[in-house]
Amino acid sequence: MELRIENLSKRYANGVQALAGVSLTIGAGMFGLLGPNGAGKSTLMRILATLQEADSGTAFLDDIDIRSDKHRLRQVLGYLPQEFGLYPKVTALQLLDLFAELKGVANGRERSAVVEGLLRQTNLWDARHQRLGTFSGGMKQRFGIAQALIGDPKLIIVDEPTAGLDPEERVRFHNLLSEIGEHVIVILSTHIVSDVSDLCQSMAIISLGRLVVEGGPLELAASLRGKIWQKLIARADLGEYKAKYPVISSRLVTGRTLIRVYGETAPGEGFEMVEPDLEDLYFWSVTRRQAVGSMLPC
Repeated sequence: MELRIENLSKRYANGVQALAGVSLTIGAGMFGLLGPNGAGKSTLMRILATLQEADSGTAFLDDIDIRSDKHRLRQVLGYLPQEFGLYPKVTALQLLDLFAELKGVANGRERSAVVEGLLRQTNLWDARHQRLGTFSGGMKQRFGIAQALIGDPKLIIVDEPTAGLDPEERVRFHNLLSEIGEHVIVILSTHIVSDVSDLCQSMAIISLGRLVVEGGPLELAASLRGKIWQKLIARADLGEYKAKYPVISSRLVTGRTLIRVYGETAPGEGFEMVEPDLEDLYFWSVTRRQAVGSMLPC
């Protein structure tokens, strides 16, 4: 099973270039698509989910042309959008049964078995008679995965699935996604770096509609080894340091500001070299792309 994306582009009527020649090859397993809000991730996900048309380019899931054979693609697609509506007064069992019927599971006995299996897989069986309006955020996301798994899909797309979840639900959701991703293609679109580092064997970073970098998370982070430096500074001095050094990130530590800087050599006094992580790669890639964005053709 392989998803091939070749030179997909999309420009909106307001002139925003959401995608500019994005090409990717994705195999079975968990694939992370990282990028800041507005990077083009959701546009790409909607195109792959046949909900939006690209201006140009192609995409194939094995021999299925995603752009011209939408019906065939939908038969093997599971999709959990960033925002999805649920009927608050309907129970999980009732709505999932309806979704299964709409997706072609016509036999009542077979449908009951499918629905029960999915509710058990997503740890919602005990809440099957509970109205969806009473579900927590994490329970709603797990229900979203349950409906996305109807029909044994070969491609599953999840868009920002852990945003707003508490730590316990986030771990539970991670475990569920990891289990699902053992046998099919799962694309995890997110701006949360730790989701990708925890779950994905391969990844890509997209910014301003363009692919910035792709590969394995560990290998990509290691490519910055010897080039990431950090220093504790006074909060009031942050602007001065940003003007003088390529600061890629900053955060508060015990009332002071810890900055991380990219540099081929030591930036200056007081900086110490640190082992890079995926967050460093993400911030460096996005910062670099945004810095040259206005110089690149759209």
